Amino acid sequence: MKPIALVTGATSGIGRATAIKLSEMGYRLIIAARREDRLNDLKALLSKTTEVLSITLDVRDRKAVEESLGHLPEEWAAVEVLVNNAGLAAGLEPIQDGDPDDWDRMIDTNVKGLLYVTKAIAPGMCSRKKGHIFNLGSIAGKQVYANGNVYCASKHAVNALSQGMRIDMLPYGVKVTQICPGAVETEFSLVRFHGDQHKADNVYTGYEPLTGNDIADCIASALSLPQNICINDMVVMPKSQANSMYFYKQ
Repeated sequence: MKPIALVTGATSGIGRATAIKLSEMGYRLIIAARREDRLNDLKALLSKTTEVLSITLDVRDRKAVEESLGHLPEEWAAVEVLVNNAGLAAGLEPIQDGDPDDWDRMIDTNVKGLLYVTKAIAPGMCSRKKGHIFNLGSIAGKQVYANGNVYCASKHAVNALSQGMRIDMLPYGVKVTQICPGAVETEFSLVRFHGDQHKADNVYTGYEPLTGNDIADCIASALSLPQNICINDMVVMPKSQANSMYFYKQ
């Protein structure tokens, strides 16, 4: 029987690329995301190579997470790989001008959503003493940048949670890997700027950013290592980006 992987935020960017990569690696896929139409399209694509269970889900909804992921069908329950990918940035203003609705959206998705999903899946991994959890962090979880305030705080929380999860799951043989990308050209900036395509495009002008496929390859690489190796933390930058603040643009 093929192993099972679960990817949240699976319908775009890093999540979509990771789901496709895992299907190519021989995993059965549970894909979860908010947008049902995109979810159906991705399921149709993945079903050409593997078995797929799709779940329309907003990770901010604790009850929905508990009901769906906490009570998976028996044939889908033994999740071996969890990719906590669902996350977003909303707004780019100094703290005094920030929108509390944006703050709630980021904290509820990036922090609480990750916790809800992990709580639903991790106990089974621990009982089977087998599993690998990937948390999608960010360079923003390592270094704060101007106007990033709450987004950076949410990703610093992911950084701390990843370290804590690694410690807590150590006796059970469950691996925990945090992936911290720099600039990745996905829908990230479009969401951050509330649909302003011009602002979003400007973020990636003058250099070659990472792609969702690049991060999917990093996850695949960590999964391909021998069982006695765990990559705790992986910081991944475009060649033209040194850290959260310094870019070389032409």
